[in-house]
Amino acid sequence: MQGLNHPVFYAALMLVAGLGIPVMAALNGGLGGKLQSPALAATILLLVGLFIAVTYLLAVEGMPSKLYVPSTPWYYYFGGFFVMFYILSITLVAPRFGVANAVSFVLLGQLIAMSFIDHFGFVGAQQYALTPKRIIGLFFMVVGVFMVLSKSHQI
Repeated sequence: MQGLNHPVFYAALMLVAGLGIPVMAALNGGLGGKLQSPALAATILLLVGLFIAVTYLLAVEGMPSKLYVPSTPWYYYFGGFFVMFYILSITLVAPRFGVANAVSFVLLGQLIAMSFIDHFGFVGAQQYALTPKRIIGLFFMVVGVFMVLSKSHQI
């Protein structure tokens, strides 16, 4: 079981998860267009996701003994808001703005948010200072995103 608790496994898993984001955007954007309803497409996506999450929960972890722990800050339960906002916005925007444009700006938002979360240790995250080296790395990632987009898209 050591292999599942290894940084290389984590990196590979997150790489695959990242590969899925533009695929999900393209699929759900297409579904929203065919159904003529981004909200309905987002609802279907979430229902499929809920089924998979509940199946995984019950098969791997079993029936939960509690849904709420009093010492848990109330805002920890609002992650679903951000998932829903992302799904609705990507379903609406990707077919109109392009999957590459939409996901690239999502990536820029993630870079900004991760920098602040890490620097300040928000919501209990491990704290990593925003050093000059990290700022330079973020700058090059932003430049890279715009270089990728400039090849075939007008931004």
